[in-house]
Amino acid sequence: MKRSKPSYIYSIIGVALVLFILGVLGWIFLNFQKVGTTLRENIQIHAWLTTGNKRAVDSLKSYIGVQPYVKTWEYVDKEKAKEIYNKDGNESWDKILSENPLPESVDFFAKADYVQKDSLEKISADLLAKFPGVISEVQYPKDLVVTITDQAKKFGIALLIIAVLLSAVVIVSIDSTIRLAMFSNRFLIKTMQMVGATRGFIAKPMNIRAVINGLISSLIAIAAIWAVILWTESYIPDMKALRDAGNYLILFGSIIAIGVGISVYSTHRSVMKYLRMKLDELY
Repeated sequence: MKRSKPSYIYSIIGVALVLFILGVLGWIFLNFQKVGTTLRENIQIHAWLTTGNKRAVDSLKSYIGVQPYVKTWEYVDKEKAKEIYNKDGNESWDKILSENPLPESVDFFAKADYVQKDSLEKISADLLAKFPGVISEVQYPKDLVVTITDQAKKFGIALLIIAVLLSAVVIVSIDSTIRLAMFSNRFLIKTMQMVGATRGFIAKPMNIRAVINGLISSLIAIAAIWAVILWTESYIPDMKALRDAGNYLILFGSIIAIGVGISVYSTHRSVMKYLRMKLDELY
């Protein structure tokens, strides 16, 4: 048993390293999703008004306020529009014009899932059809929406392919590492069988050890990933805004599940393999 302990140490470190690489990729993927969601939800949509009829405007505000695609909305009257115009560094027209030429509008930000070309076109058509004579135009940066959607799809597909390939490498690497660690215990396993121990009795302590080793490897990987996150945030402070406790729980929970699950599976399979082998085959 003492002779087998170094193999456990090496396997723990090897599994932790592989889980660390997988976890960093998972963190990048989650941040990419968060960034994409933030970008889409920061695209402002303007419903320009053609009337000052209070009842019609109130009806429009009530309608927009209850729509499932709306994240936040705001009614911009002429005075508010003037304030926004002046904040943008434009010169005031007070010395030239006696009336405010800026139109009123209902501005809103849509939820990320709806910020796509087809969805926004349907939303625009719906608003124009339901409020004719109230809305003159529904305006948003169409080119930007198309660009963000296309780039997000391309990058998402690339990350997915990398994740699938890396996951396969991770599974094979962890399995090989565990099997190599169990190779040094093959004579111990066979000796226990020869003195009458049942398969369950032999496999139980090995499986328990696999659970412990998997947990240790996972915790080491999580600690290393957290260190990378803190280091990244120290150089790029804006990354702190992307923190999401729910995403981190999913990421770290997945690492623990993968580390423990593969460790137990590979260990149990190796034990059963050596129990089925003849003594001469162990050499």
